[in-house]
Amino acid sequence: MREFWKKSWFIKLVSLLIAVLLVIYINSTQGGFLSQGQAEKTKQTANKTQTIKVPLQVSVDTDKYYVVGYPEKVSVTLEGSTALVTSTVNTQNFRAYIDLTNKSIGKHNVKIHVNGINRQISYSLNPRSVEVDIQRRKSTTMPIQIEYNKSAVARGYQLGHSSVYPQQVEVTGARSEVDQIDQIVAKVVLPNGIDHTYERQVNLIAEDHKGRQLNVVIDPATAKVSIPVTTAKKAVKIKLEPEHEKMNKIYSLTAKTKYVTLYGSEEDLAKVKHLKVPVDLGTITASTTKTITFNLPDGVVRSNPRQITVDVKVENANDSKNKNN
Repeated sequence: MREFWKKSWFIKLVSLLIAVLLVIYINSTQGGFLSQGQAEKTKQTANKTQTIKVPLQVSVDTDKYYVVGYPEKVSVTLEGSTALVTSTVNTQNFRAYIDLTNKSIGKHNVKIHVNGINRQISYSLNPRSVEVDIQRRKSTTMPIQIEYNKSAVARGYQLGHSSVYPQQVEVTGARSEVDQIDQIVAKVVLPNGIDHTYERQVNLIAEDHKGRQLNVVIDPATAKVSIPVTTAKKAVKIKLEPEHEKMNKIYSLTAKTKYVTLYGSEEDLAKVKHLKVPVDLGTITASTTKTITFNLPDGVVRSNPRQITVDVKVENANDSKNKNN
């Protein structure tokens, strides 16, 4: 019997058996030898934590009451399997809400509730409760006022009558807020040196008599504002002023255009009685036609036309004397 245990083939067989058992043991205890399907399954069942912001809904009789003080969104932290958490984040088929249906007018600290989350996912809220103020609801209709920086207009231009559409809006909120409204304002910031009509869609603001913004809902929330930027106009007669005449020449100047329309502010135009147009005769030795682009008087921004044509007739002084003799 002792000789049997000493047989070489028996020893080899036992060694092989031990080696096989060791391989089986190692494979069963190592996580790195999972098949692709097993790895995916493990990934899906692993835990995941993710925080998202969701709208906070309010259950209340909106025909009678108006609620202030609560945040627009709350943070929800989800924890569970990767697959469930990812699906919940993507679909967001749950809601966070506060129930005020049985609350009275005044301030309350209320708990935030959540429904629609899979029971296999745990969650936490931040904040878990909110302070709200329930007040009587009030709606009223008010006109829109326009405010803008009148000093921004370019020199020579003037502001016309501004307009807004719509001209009035509906304002809704807590009665205590609505009762404080002094005006609904469309505030416009004109660019410096503006020389054209300004049109914009502007956000509306409800202000009290001290200019403080009030927490109310304005419908519609914006209005179209139009602020005309124009110029006054005035037709003036042209006055030709010859310059650099030669002593031995006689000149006769005739403008084909008698009047020019000038554009600018009414104040500046009132100072212009006629338009002086200098005509340089220093280089003219024979009768000709000259096109002149004239300078605009102070405060005048443009003219129609911008150029005039002048017929210049030239005679020698001696020839003129001989004709007279």
